[in-house]
Amino acid sequence: MEASLQIPVIESIREIGGVRRVWFVDIWGVMHNGRDAFPDASAATRAFRDTGGVVVLLSNSPRPSPDLQEQLRLIGVPDDAYDATVSSGDLTRHELAKHKGARVFHLGPDRDRPIFENAEVTLTGPEDAELIVCSGLFDDEVETPEDYVELLSSLAARGVPMICANPDHKVERGHQLLYCAGALAAAYEGLGGNAVYAGKPHRPVYELAFETAARIAARAAKPSRSPTCSPLAMVPRPTSSVQACSACRPCLSQAAACAGRECRAPGRRALGGSLCRGAQPPDCRHARASLVAVPAVPAGPC
Repeated sequence: MEASLQIPVIESIREIGGVRRVWFVDIWGVMHNGRDAFPDASAATRAFRDTGGVVVLLSNSPRPSPDLQEQLRLIGVPDDAYDATVSSGDLTRHELAKHKGARVFHLGPDRDRPIFENAEVTLTGPEDAELIVCSGLFDDEVETPEDYVELLSSLAARGVPMICANPDHKVERGHQLLYCAGALAAAYEGLGGNAVYAGKPHRPVYELAFETAARIAARAAKPSRSPTCSPLAMVPRPTSSVQACSACRPCLSQAAACAGRECRAPGRRALGGSLCRGAQPPDCRHARASLVAVPAVPAGPC
């Protein structure tokens, strides 16, 4: 019998976040509750950025990033709490670009219409649709997926594909629990329909987030950086790891930035995927961190 996976409960992001170069941070429920911002969360991400870290906010909001960022300001999340946002709306627009000229039925509230801005598609009713973009319920305050069974059944019978612009099934708005587009997409699949999910926890949104973080790292790279050091080497990937004890952690971020070669911290040299050669106390307990340089770059110091 396999032992069950035990997920550790931590008191603060400080316990694991300090050795990373990039944070991917959820928005709803982490930065705010849909109505009010959480000041401590913004303070934590701002402090991480002050040390040179990169913060990318990830959201299953069907709004493209410019509209999402405006919403964050209205709720009270400051601009300096993050470097960029990646939303389901961004990914949905990417998917729409694959369907130029299509007749699209928008299943969702009018407030999500910016998702179609400048998209080369024609919005239409369900009877003539070649594609469904589901961003939510028309009125999530009072409706449930049960109210959509007849509509979804007719679309599924015709084989109309769906792009789900918010994979969440439910969301907490203030103290109210509301259905989201993910619940409708699941019901659609249950009726025989085909749905593509543009958002967490599906892989494409994380690929977009990594690309975004890489661009930010490239912009932040100093002009004096050696051409043998790729800016992308600053971006972590979840495929490998390096380790560092408390004595070595100060140079760990530099180790990542230098692709696991030479660390800028005096007298320290980092070995990619191994231990930092800094002075370690006899009772050192090594903590694993998901940080590794991505591209293969020539040997040599940064």
